[in-house]
Order: sequence, then structure tokens, then C-alpha cells
Amino acid sequence: MKHFMITYEFRNGTTEAWHQEISRFIKAIDGDPELKGRIGYRVLKHRDDGSYIHLASVTDDAAQKTLQSREFFRAYQEMTRKVAGGEVTVTPIEWIDQTG
Repeated sequence: MKHFMITYEFRNGTTEAWHQEISRFIKAIDGDPELKGRIGYRVLKHRDDGSYIHLASVTDDAAQKTLQSREFFRAYQEMTRKVAGGEVTVTPIEWIDQTG
């Protein structure tokens, strides 16, 4: 399993519209029979400012490539850059442990 952390400051648009885009993206992943159960995606926001953190997990390289081949992914990736004013950081992370 591979994990990524995507971080940025929200700079353009309305948060309501952005949150709707996030929901559409997650529904598209869950609705794709080749991706469902193979991609995990969580979005968090700092409570007191416009900082966002997205946590993505992929089961394997094939799932990652399948996701990246989807038009809805490319559109969402572009929209993320747009709302962030072009400054998005993607960091590979290592998951150590979690509660059940």
C-alpha cells in the first residue's frame, strides 16, 4: 500500500463549491468498479485557516495508474491546482500504525 499527503492553502473560489467538487471526486472513485476498494481518499481542513490536507492511499501501482488515467482525476487535479493558486505539495508518506 502506498500513501500520499497533498497539502495546499485554499486561495480561489468558494469553500462550498470546492467541498462539492471533493465530494464528486470521492463519489467518482467509489463508483468506478476498477477503483472501488483500491483507492482510499480523505480530505481534512485546518479548522482556523484555509489549509487543506488530503490523504490518499492506493493498494498498488496498477490502481494508481488506473486512477491517473481517468478524466475525473485529471479534472480534479487541475481544479486542486486552481483553488490552491498553483501551489500544491504531494508528499509520499509512510503509514506506521492506526487504531482499528
